[in-house]
Amino acid sequence: MKKTILLFALVLFASASGCASREGSAVGGALGGAAVGVGAYEYSAHRQMQQVENDYKAGRINKKEYEIRKSQIEKGSLFQK
Repeated sequence: MKKTILLFALVLFASASGCASREGSAVGGALGGAAVGVGAYEYSAHRQMQQVENDYKAGRINKKEYEIRKSQIEKGSLFQK
């Protein structure tokens, strides 16, 4: 949660400081687009982690498979650690 707030604050600062010029506006737009992309990717990782946990609790996968899949999701995510 803290990382999400920090990322949001950084994007807000970058977009606000970029409004002074055309180049800054383009950079702000690029940063905003990148933040949306990262947010969507992290949401997907969060959903995958929930599905893995649900599969483990329901007995569809064993402990070893759970750990492998959890590790794979964490490696590809900034916030799922």
